[in-house]
Amino acid sequence: MEPTKSEYINVKNSKIHNKGIFAAKDIPKGAKIIEYVGEKITKKESEKRCDIVLEQSQKNPELGAVYIFELNKRYDIDGNVSYNTAKYINHSCEPNCEAEIEDNHIWIKSLRDINQGEELGYNYGYCVDDYKNHPCRCGSSRCVGYIVDEDEWPKLKKELEKK
Repeated sequence: MEPTKSEYINVKNSKIHNKGIFAAKDIPKGAKIIEYVGEKITKKESEKRCDIVLEQSQKNPELGAVYIFELNKRYDIDGNVSYNTAKYINHSCEPNCEAEIEDNHIWIKSLRDINQGEELGYNYGYCVDDYKNHPCRCGSSRCVGYIVDEDEWPKLKKELEKK
């Protein structure tokens, strides 16, 4: 399969993590930028694959690449396929994009106007329970140090205060 494309993006090296997606031109607020695609898998298979990736990333923290995205109550999308360009969008604690599911398709949409050259990012929405496995390198002024859903930041801050 051919890699997914969008008039809005370029894939380049990123300061956040290896590769990233950058705006090829100005992107208006609310634009569908690119679809997140991959293999449709069951929740059980998803858990198995996540565990394998987490185990590998504990041995080599530079790997840390879980590309599994929740699609619905029964299925997830494993975006770790060569044709999924959207997998290069990095996490950000101050996102300019969000993922939205429409008719069983995962779209990355702009939260605000994005300027040409700006790196795209969205909050991956990870649970606080295993935050230690997901350090954040987004560099934003709002960065909490870990890739955790913003709704769980208060819980994370309490955990960090205990240390």
